[in-house]
Formats: sequence, structure tokens, C-alpha cells
Amino acid sequence: MAKAQSEEYVEVEGKIVAVLPGTMFRVELANGHRVLAHISGKLRKHFIKITVGDTVKMEMSPYDLEKARIVYRLRNAAVQRNAPIRSYGPKKR
Repeated sequence: MAKAQSEEYVEVEGKIVAVLPGTMFRVELANGHRVLAHISGKLRKHFIKITVGDTVKMEMSPYDLEKARIVYRLRNAAVQRNAPIRSYGPKKR
């Protein structure tokens, strides 16, 4: 069954609070409300990585305000990811 084009979605922005198994995320909205979100197909297709602290744009159905679909990861340069510095051994000269 195909979705109707006239179906309304509420677009909101939120911050990733927790990464859950199965490409699910706990996202906190600006008003403090937390929702369960999953990644859209386009983000999966293009291997967009989402981690804790990222700001994302989501679509929510007006009928279920506890779940959302992440459709875009906003660029935020001030996020500290604490990623390890990769070392591939001593440099050869």
C-alpha cells in the first residue's frame, strides 16, 4: 500500500541523546520531549553516520508524537565526538 502524497508531517529539529540498536535513536526536542527515531532510506543508502550530539531534522506524524523519522543531519562543527586518533604505525621516511 503506497502512502498518500497529501499526508501531513510535522518537521522538527532535535539533538541525538542515545544511539540504540537497529539504527534507532533517542532524540530530545527543544522543548525537552524525547522521541524514538529511525533513519530514513536515503540516509541508509548514502551511509550518513549519526552519533550522539548531532542535530537532526525529523518528520513526525501528527497522530503519533512518540516516534519520528530522521531525514537530515544538520552540520554542526562544535560537536566533540571524542573519536580516537588513528595511528598506522611509525612514519617511514
